[in-house]
Amino acid sequence: MSGRMLEPTAGQTIGPFFAFGLQYPKMHEVASPHSPDAIVLGGTVYDGAGAPIPDACVEIWSADADGTISRERGSRRRDDHTFTGFGRSFTTDEGHYEFWTRNPGAVDGTAPFFAVVVFARGLPNKLHTRIYLPEPTELLEADRLLASLTPDERATLIATRTPDGYLRHDIRLQGEKETVFLAF
Repeated sequence: MSGRMLEPTAGQTIGPFFAFGLQYPKMHEVASPHSPDAIVLGGTVYDGAGAPIPDACVEIWSADADGTISRERGSRRRDDHTFTGFGRSFTTDEGHYEFWTRNPGAVDGTAPFFAVVVFARGLPNKLHTRIYLPEPTELLEADRLLASLTPDERATLIATRTPDGYLRHDIRLQGEKETVFLAF
């Protein structure tokens, strides 16, 4: 090229063929449902009017329970025993997403969290956020991102522990209780 600047290609919203090429077997099983310490992380994705979004895609990445970042291959070929740290879930007609995973451990002493990317209709670019475990509270209090937020904003990033030990976390794209999204 002769040094001229090109305009970046515009982002594209979800379309009718979004699942083609992105879907693969057991993509929501970051950990096998039958593995020790397997939990469900799930919730609902809502639009600005508070309606569930039936065609969103949620991706997560996380450390393993001991805080190690997986370097394992197989994100797209699940073998029923390897923890890869990555998963993808399309929402149901009711806007629900769900993953089989493990509670992430603290990485270098930081509060444990899932890194999350949300794709949905009407979004020209993906949205980045985090889902923190509700414990340990001392690590949550020391987290720099959470400390920079108001209590209401913090609440949009911290999951709720269910009686069976699973995690529930709703994602709100706009409006009241909008999830805090991160710029990159």
